[in-house]
Amino acid sequence: MFASAGLTTLLFLLLSQDASGAPTTSTAVVGRSIPIRRFNPLSQNFTLVAQRAKNQRDILAVKYGDRSLQQRAIGTPPVSYDVILDTGSSDLWLTSSTCGVSCGTSPTYDPTKSSTFQNLSTPFEIQYGSGAVAGYVAEETVQMAGFSVAKQGFGVVNALSSNFNTNPVSGIMGLAWSSLSSTQQTPFWQTLASDGSWDSALFGVQLTRYGNVSGAAQNEPGGVIDMGYTNSSLYTGSIEYHNLIGAPQYWEINMSTLTVQGKSIDIAGISTAIIDTGTTNIAGPASAVASIYAQIPGSQAGTGQLAGYYTYPCSTTVNVQFNFGGNTWSMSSADFTHSQVSTTECIGAFFISSIGQGGPSWVIGDAFLKNVYSVFKYSPASVGFAALSETAIAQNGVKAAVPSATIGAVTAATNTGVASSATSGAVSSGPFSILLCFWLASTSIALLFW
Repeated sequence: MFASAGLTTLLFLLLSQDASGAPTTSTAVVGRSIPIRRFNPLSQNFTLVAQRAKNQRDILAVKYGDRSLQQRAIGTPPVSYDVILDTGSSDLWLTSSTCGVSCGTSPTYDPTKSSTFQNLSTPFEIQYGSGAVAGYVAEETVQMAGFSVAKQGFGVVNALSSNFNTNPVSGIMGLAWSSLSSTQQTPFWQTLASDGSWDSALFGVQLTRYGNVSGAAQNEPGGVIDMGYTNSSLYTGSIEYHNLIGAPQYWEINMSTLTVQGKSIDIAGISTAIIDTGTTNIAGPASAVASIYAQIPGSQAGTGQLAGYYTYPCSTTVNVQFNFGGNTWSMSSADFTHSQVSTTECIGAFFISSIGQGGPSWVIGDAFLKNVYSVFKYSPASVGFAALSETAIAQNGVKAAVPSATIGAVTAATNTGVASSATSGAVSSGPFSILLCFWLASTSIALLFW
């Protein structure tokens, strides 16, 4: 799991919506598509951009150094909460109703209102680059648009650093492997993938591009997450899979080559990469990142809070290509731009990793993932990429209706702690859709993703 604050968080909101092309049977739920909602910060001044850039580096150091807003229904009767989905971490936790003012104004989980809650009385604490969360481990019935896991282990947080309470979420759900779990619980996705609940033991992700689109609103459609199947309407050709390195922990694979402006960047000996939906940009070794910007005339190393980043002329079109041992995957020049700091200068998406020895060489986040359809496969443990279809590409920059939370016949939590009904059909029916929010987060949220 990543640790402190970051630049762009993926927030996934669970929705109940029919999945185009999803396989179906009369006896089991086999696959569900999740529309994604994206949340953008309103303020983009230099001071905040620089602070978020620094937070992103700090978070990676904690997240990997030692080793996209979704609603999820919890409890009986079920109550829905907005949580962050992150392929770079493995724990599910929610803020508790006993947390008090330190947990901010986001809806909190009240175990006294659920008949299926069980306190395991095991304390846990997760340290992040900008703070910490602490509480106890419990079991509960957890649902996501028709998928349900009884006795799902998760963390109930009753102490939260103040950096966390400025974000409109109630917790985080990790999508990495159980070996990383601080609460020592099997992640929700891994339970479903291993017990035959899904027709295919995998999930796919398609992200839209809004952070680099002028005039983007605070809330925008953010793409799709497909649970239990791959959505053939969103990609073309075959999916190229790459086995994970060693025993499954992170979604870590080998990277073969990296090309910038037509020149090959020397990555020999520094070629392992974690594929992380919870990281906005791309972190890499200092020597390789310096070589990348050496191909861009007018680029300069950042200082102060921008240390580890580079600025470059916004007018420059930067062509980047990745190869993981098969096809070559191009990254849009629009995604190379992290943010603009003046009328002529932009911050690049590649930055120097602060992870240190023992961590991964590269952490590849959404700047690249917006350019491919990504698949995370349970067995054999692997990550796959496919070319985006015209249907998927056409969703970039389109002002469409923002998905809203309709998780079947469940109860939606409100900031006041009073439950409100949300009815759109039975939870056990209707394919599963998620809301993904990209958000330039403050240090509070980043801890969950980077």
